Amino acid sequence: MRIAVTGSSGLIGTALVRSLREDGHQVVRLVRRSPRAEDEVEWDPRRQWVDTSGLMGCEAVVHLAGAGVGDRRWTDAYKKEIRDSRVLGTAAIAEAIASLDTPPRVLVSGSAVGFYGDTGERAVDESAPPGHGFLPDLCQDWEEAATAAQEAGVRTVFARTGLVVSAEGGAWGKLFPLFKLGLGGRMGSGRQYWSFIALRDHVAALRHILDTPELSGPVNLTAPTPVTNREITAAMGRALGRPTLFSVPAPALRIALGEMSGDVLGSVRAIPRRLLDTGFTFACPHVEGAIKAALG
Repeated sequence: MRIAVTGSSGLIGTALVRSLREDGHQVVRLVRRSPRAEDEVEWDPRRQWVDTSGLMGCEAVVHLAGAGVGDRRWTDAYKKEIRDSRVLGTAAIAEAIASLDTPPRVLVSGSAVGFYGDTGERAVDESAPPGHGFLPDLCQDWEEAATAAQEAGVRTVFARTGLVVSAEGGAWGKLFPLFKLGLGGRMGSGRQYWSFIALRDHVAALRHILDTPELSGPVNLTAPTPVTNREITAAMGRALGRPTLFSVPAPALRIALGEMSGDVLGSVRAIPRRLLDTGFTFACPHVEGAIKAALG
């Protein structure tokens, strides 16, 4: 297939593009600058503009672009950047797709399990309602921004992603150096659930979505066995052979991270019901396997 990908230079996008090309698919990468290679197409999410000539002939679009939620402290300015990069970018892609005489068959648009807010110990699947707060509100607006593609008859899937286990980047990539130094430990009470997914499973799940016509709407991209921060801390210590004696009290996290601390201390116990129901098999269903895979 000819497949367009935004966010192709990010952690997930890089791995996805590599996987697709290894299997012979033609990948078009959308970039926010003048193209420098034959496989690049320019777009500007802030101006909601896409060079639609580069999307012609594409059978699928995977939209992963967006400012990193955990990259900086959540000031009002950065929260606006996070929101605009997702909402405006998604609207631009959806409207560009809808304008084509022959639109792609499927749009896979990024989202997050932050949609559900703090679920405590309650397990939630894709049928659960949204939570309350910045991330749930963002995810709702993010998904609604794809309406133009849906109205054009394009199968649209919202990939509600959990924490991607990788040593190469993302939020988990910041944990590995601390644990290797013996400075890792639980955060807050450690009882909060973290919904994780191995990078290899995330890429495989995206490809499963592309190849499964019955999937549309929200799909949780998380392992089937979410675990607590305390359990993750122990697993990281075992995998790296390091002590995990340190802990960061909740008040200290709130001072250090501000509003973003709610995402770290909050509990999301998401279950990938729709992936499981359509026959997807996880290579790393448990956190120990995901950590070992990340270590190579």
